[in-house]
Amino acid sequence: MTVPRLYHPNSSLAPGQIAQLDAKTSHHVIRVLRLRKNSEVILFNGDGNEYLSELVDENTKHCSVRINSIQTRQTESPINIILMQGISRGDRMDTSIQKATELGVNVIIPVICERTQVRLNHKQTQKKCDHWQQVIISACEQSGRCVIPELTPVITYDEALNMTSDCFKIILNPESKAGIKSLEQPVGNICLMVGPEGGLSQNEIDQAIENNFKQIQFGPRILRTETAGPACIAAIQTLWGDLC
Repeated sequence: MTVPRLYHPNSSLAPGQIAQLDAKTSHHVIRVLRLRKNSEVILFNGDGNEYLSELVDENTKHCSVRINSIQTRQTESPINIILMQGISRGDRMDTSIQKATELGVNVIIPVICERTQVRLNHKQTQKKCDHWQQVIISACEQSGRCVIPELTPVITYDEALNMTSDCFKIILNPESKAGIKSLEQPVGNICLMVGPEGGLSQNEIDQAIENNFKQIQFGPRILRTETAGPACIAAIQTLWGDLC
C-alpha cells in the first residue's frame, strides 16, 4: 500500500517532533483513508524534504503524528517553467492547474484575457485563488513533489506581458506555422502563455509577439485550454527537462 503524503504548512518540521494536523486533513486521514494509530504517513511542507512519520492517535478533528526521520527527494525539474494561464470556467481551470503541477511547473499565473468568460469581484477572486492553491497542494501530494509551485494573484494580460523580461517566452497560436521543435533550447526560465476557452484574440497574439514571445502551434488539432497547457509543458519537459 502506498504511504499517504500529506501537506503540513509548518516550516520547521524535524525528527522527534509531534505535529498536529488540521481538522480537514485529520478527517481525511481517519474517516476517508481509515488509517489507524501507528500507521505510516509522509509529511512535506514545501522545503524539498519528506518527513517520514506515524500516527499517534485517531482524533478526527486534530490527530497527531510523530516525525521519525527526514529524507530529501529529488522530484523537481531542472528547468523552471512559468505557466501564464488564461482563466477559464469551472473545472477547466482546476484541470489546467492540477496537471501543470503534476508535470513540474514552478509558477502559475492566472491571467484575465479578452475572451475570459469568468467575471469575479475581489472577494470571489480571493476565494478562487484559495481554491486553486488547494488544487496545487493536492496535486503535489499525489505526484510526489516536495516543493509547492507558486500561485500568483490574478493579473491582466498587459500585466502578464510586462513581467516576462527575463524569460524565454512561448505563446500558443493554432495559426502559427512553427512547431515546438523549431525552437532552440532555452536558457533560463520558460514562460508559456495559454489562452482561455475561445483562445487568445489576434490583438493579444500581436501584443505578445511585440514583447518577444515565440508563437507556435501544437500539432494539427486544436486543443482545449485545459489540454493545451499541460500538453505543451509535457513536450517542454521531454525536449529540455526530465521526462524520458
